[in-house]
Amino acid sequence: MEEYEHYGLSTKCVLTLIHELKNNGYLLTTDNFYTSPEVAEILLKYKTDVIGTVRGNRKGLPAEFKTLKLKKGEIKAFQKDKIMVLQWRDKKTLTMLSTIHNAELVSVESRKSTTKQKPKVVVDYNRSMGGVDKSDQCLSYYPSTRSRQRKYYKKIFRHLLDQAVWNAFVLYKKNGGDLTHVAFRMKLIERLCEEGRGLPSSKVPKSIENVARLTGRHFPSLVTSTGNKKYSARKCAVCCSKTNGNGKRVRRETRFECEVCNVGLCAAPCFQIYHTQSVF
Repeated sequence: MEEYEHYGLSTKCVLTLIHELKNNGYLLTTDNFYTSPEVAEILLKYKTDVIGTVRGNRKGLPAEFKTLKLKKGEIKAFQKDKIMVLQWRDKKTLTMLSTIHNAELVSVESRKSTTKQKPKVVVDYNRSMGGVDKSDQCLSYYPSTRSRQRKYYKKIFRHLLDQAVWNAFVLYKKNGGDLTHVAFRMKLIERLCEEGRGLPSSKVPKSIENVARLTGRHFPSLVTSTGNKKYSARKCAVCCSKTNGNGKRVRRETRFECEVCNVGLCAAPCFQIYHTQSVF
């Protein structure tokens, strides 16, 4: 929007997205790319509060944050009007900004059934953003994006693909599924390949080829002889699609073919398999 064009990218994104929600008393939760003292000051003018992680080198933060060395469990906080910023050391140093919190600590139960002290701003942030951070973490395990991919639209497409797969897995688990994330992805890949939507491997699209060979009338016939050979042969499409114990492709020739599909096939059982099974 034109009224926000003079702001930086992250600030402009926030203001554009909440434009219709201004002056309604909402609380906005942001990650460290979007959080800054500048954003907080602007949102407060629009009666909108904000809570989020913030990068320690953001303009407007106390200079002390850049060199501060905290021990585990230590906290350092600064307050300016409604804007509070703090650093807290857990496994690593976390910098937070909030317009509704102070440096209050609360007791929380850890995974080992022990109690530890955490800043309330951290607890509330995790409660609000936990699902998003969990999603980002899981997407990072099996990314389809490539670090050297230069085309931005390809990055967007791959990210949307990853997000769609993760969303499908969440729904699967919600409905009682027992597969792990990686097992679910493998099953999905297998199913897509069965449906003929995998990588193209022939001149004719696989889905079209499947329709042709699995329908209609097909009869075996002898391979037409060529040259001086008494008998001609072709590679069997079914046999040659398999591998032996060494992982190498099986090579087997046959005197029979399907003239309609233009492939060599052993009379039995390959001819029947080829024309009745989508995957063999």
